[in-house]
Amino acid sequence: MNKIIYITGFMGSGKSTIGPILANTIGWEFYDLDQVIEQETGIKVSAIFEKHGEEYFRDLERKTLSRLASNEKAIISLGGGTVTSQENIKLIKKTGKLIYLKVSPESAYLRLRFKRDRPVLTRDGTVNLGKEEFINKLNRLIESRKKYYEQADITIDTDDTAIGKTVDKIARIIQYEM
Repeated sequence: MNKIIYITGFMGSGKSTIGPILANTIGWEFYDLDQVIEQETGIKVSAIFEKHGEEYFRDLERKTLSRLASNEKAIISLGGGTVTSQENIKLIKKTGKLIYLKVSPESAYLRLRFKRDRPVLTRDGTVNLGKEEFINKLNRLIESRKKYYEQADITIDTDDTAIGKTVDKIARIIQYEM
């Protein structure tokens, strides 16, 4: 088995923050799937969604993930919807361990309330929601993906945990389980 840690979770769970810190801590490579796609296409993920649609993006995402899965000793931060594809899940499970960074709708709200570059939050015109409506929307989205996230090998709650403690926890998992 390749030594790859895939990090999944809803927007605002800490994937893009924890991933590079973890990779630096253990001396592995780090890839943010969305950033790799943006670098290779020269287009922001939100613009890809807007111009070509979700199906086009998911195909691009699957191909990029497949290529990255051939790495050794890598931390790969997945997009929030990457694990909604069974094909992606099979590849992830075959080539590494999947860690789910769990976040509550309330914590996600605090981390996302000023972000306007998230297609899943903006593409249906609900950019200017009030706090309660925003949290309700986040809750619905998290619930709709829960069955996918729960396929992870390991779940770590990030609500009230310092980034450093989460990184240390995952580093210990890697040391003892891989």
